[in-house]
Amino acid sequence: MSPRTRPCERWAGRWTWGCVTFDTAPLYGHGKSEGLFGRGLARAQRDTFVLSSKVGRVLNPTTANVDAGTWIDPLPYEVVFDFSRDGVMRSLEDSLRRLDMDRIDIALIHDPDDHHDQAISEAFPALADLRSQGVVGAIGAGMNQWEALARFAVEGDFDCFLLAGRYTLLDQSALAEFLPLCEERGISVILGGPYNSGILASDLSGTATYFYAATPPEVLHRAREIKTVCDRHEVPLKAAALQFGLAHPAVAATIPGAQSVAEVEENVAMVQLPIPGALWDELRGQHLIPAEAPTPSTAH
Repeated sequence: MSPRTRPCERWAGRWTWGCVTFDTAPLYGHGKSEGLFGRGLARAQRDTFVLSSKVGRVLNPTTANVDAGTWIDPLPYEVVFDFSRDGVMRSLEDSLRRLDMDRIDIALIHDPDDHHDQAISEAFPALADLRSQGVVGAIGAGMNQWEALARFAVEGDFDCFLLAGRYTLLDQSALAEFLPLCEERGISVILGGPYNSGILASDLSGTATYFYAATPPEVLHRAREIKTVCDRHEVPLKAAALQFGLAHPAVAATIPGAQSVAEVEENVAMVQLPIPGALWDELRGQHLIPAEAPTPSTAH
């Protein structure tokens, strides 16, 4: 979701939002997410949205009890890592079937942390072939760490990367090396987890998660310091969290996640809310964000 993308009319045509990119994966709900997206997006004109899904995990039918993990009522499939060429082809074919579509706009290599060599030697060439055939529009990788993505940027011809949690109000570890590298190579960055898995969208009571785990005390303290500055300028912490990441020129979109229509509406409102430059100046002055980090008042 980005203020720089053209708006997309909602399916019923009743109102317009700036949501044009939707992200899913075979892993999510063990195929359930792709099925839901397929049914929901069937009511939209195909050229009005961008859909990304992922490869690197294949789903094998199982009669055993499925470990739900973080998913609600996942489908009865076993999830297996597979970054081989055959695995990529099978994964895309299955995804297109679940989505009931003939193409995917963005195909991402999903979490190849421990499979880098196979991902670059087999998954990447397979996706490059599919891109040349028009089966996918763009190719990339999606991970929770920037270092491996930087290797992909050097080793392959990628269009975009999905980076989760490493360029936020609480973690700017991707700022110095990764984002400049993407700018240099013309690779678009999609930010996942701009709320750092919950803490930046919470009341900071200490129960919210940070990187999918309990929030460390020092991180909670820093988040509260940032919120104090936001409160002083009458800006919701959520608005600052979403707009901070989008201000970097390498960033094309962000995926805040939502569990309801109301949360989607709130995310859109937070992106559009005016934020005074004085807020960002104060965050810099208190060393709560790096001096060199672009912000909405300084982004170009």
